[in-house]
Amino acid sequence: MKSLPVIDLIIVISYLVGMVAVGIYFSRKNTTADQFTKASGRIPGWAIGISIYATFLSSNTFLGVPGKAFGSNWNSFVFSLSMPLAAWVATKFFIPFYRNTGTVSAYTHLEERFGPWARTYAVACFLLTQLARMGSIFFGIALSLQALTGYPMSTIMIVVGICIVLYTVMGGMEAVIWTEVVQGVVKTVGALVILYLVISGMDGGISRIIDIGKADDKFSLGSFAPDFTQSSFWVVLLYGFFMNLNNFGMDQNYVQRYHTTTSIKEAANSIWLCVYLYLPVSLMFFVLGSCLFAYYQSNPDLLHVVQMQVAVERLPNGTPEALQKLASTLGAADIGDKVMPHFMVTKVPVGLLGLIIAAIMSAAMSTISSGMNASATVFMVDIYQRYIKPEMSSKQSMTLLYIATTGFGLLGMVTGIAMIGVKSVLDVWWLLSGIFAGGMLGLFLLGIISRNTKNAEALTATLIGIIVIIWMTFSKQLPDEYAYLRNPLHQNMVMVVGTLTIFLGGLLLTRLKGKAIEIEKEALADHPSI
Repeated sequence: MKSLPVIDLIIVISYLVGMVAVGIYFSRKNTTADQFTKASGRIPGWAIGISIYATFLSSNTFLGVPGKAFGSNWNSFVFSLSMPLAAWVATKFFIPFYRNTGTVSAYTHLEERFGPWARTYAVACFLLTQLARMGSIFFGIALSLQALTGYPMSTIMIVVGICIVLYTVMGGMEAVIWTEVVQGVVKTVGALVILYLVISGMDGGISRIIDIGKADDKFSLGSFAPDFTQSSFWVVLLYGFFMNLNNFGMDQNYVQRYHTTTSIKEAANSIWLCVYLYLPVSLMFFVLGSCLFAYYQSNPDLLHVVQMQVAVERLPNGTPEALQKLASTLGAADIGDKVMPHFMVTKVPVGLLGLIIAAIMSAAMSTISSGMNASATVFMVDIYQRYIKPEMSSKQSMTLLYIATTGFGLLGMVTGIAMIGVKSVLDVWWLLSGIFAGGMLGLFLLGIISRNTKNAEALTATLIGIIVIIWMTFSKQLPDEYAYLRNPLHQNMVMVVGTLTIFLGGLLLTRLKGKAIEIEKEALADHPSI
């Protein structure tokens, strides 16, 4: 970070050293797998709530949301509006269920309901979702820090990733939670600082920002028409509800935290604290994106600089004329993710820049560290102990958790490096999470709600759901002569339709099987000699 002023460099280094020190401090307690994965169930509910909030408030939010608001409008905020309903379902049904089962894995009960295939399928979906999440977050932090330091994105991911691996491996779940409490505060303060700087630097202030936003329809929540082919209000609301239901009800990152509290009530309170914090803060990030849009519209020279940066990335060997021509064609959606990093480089004063870099790191570290710990836990409980070595000593369990945590951190880095060059980090994350999460949420709901559904019906419904998800995701790549076979719905509907296909399909198959059994019984009653 040689391009940073000394005071900012000291702030960033102090933050990184502090996070690693937390891991070293809690490493003294990590002598058992139970402590590493559940912190022995002694964490207060308020800390869990801030921890969950920090996991939600990743770099996808910190960078992707302002970029999305800059490039379009507040349509994606509808995702946040769906959280209270999903939280109500989770606190009423899911938290008591998990606390009563006592198992640290969110997927063990699926084997009890439907057999080993169901557990394995859900675990595979979860691990793929985590890799997509960690990769997109690694990419998001590297995108911003590259603009601030000039270092290659891959180098940034490796340096930050090593720090995350160190404190997560050493400190376990307790270190993850308490570092997330700190990170949740740091990233919120950092966002408020950027928002203040944008507004204070805008000629005409808030009234001018509102005028520009209204003129360009920047405050719209999307169309309220019942249209599911575009990102309407209803599409994002449905997607948000099902995705948040998956987060609160099936995501190991959150389920594992339910076991770290002292009671069901404390776990439920932590969910609601997360909702109360995330709703206004996520709105603040959309406000920040709209403010940045107004600021750059009012400063066309700065806007042109960002357009040229994106043009150079897309045409690294292009001539000045070609770059100018490409830059002139780039709209707000093409440069959204680049604007806030550029503002930070050019407009944030010395001293505050280090704080904001620490906030961006916090946004990435909190989600990645919890993802690493949760992925390692699932790997140990649902894969290694289930299929390879059921009986493990405490030392063997800890060694495996250390290795698995490190391994998933490295895989997340590789995934992030592979994402370099994407247009919108938020769009990539929503697409990948919708693909992997839709199937396992449908299966989970089927197992919880329909007690009469057995293995055969669940397996059949899941296979049908997978086919539907694959078709909806990839059918848009079909050539024009097969255009009639393409999925007409918006990509965010993959999660919704995939979940409903498995859940409703399983209910229908269960009912049909029940009717067939009744018909057979009636036939036997009418013809007892058969």
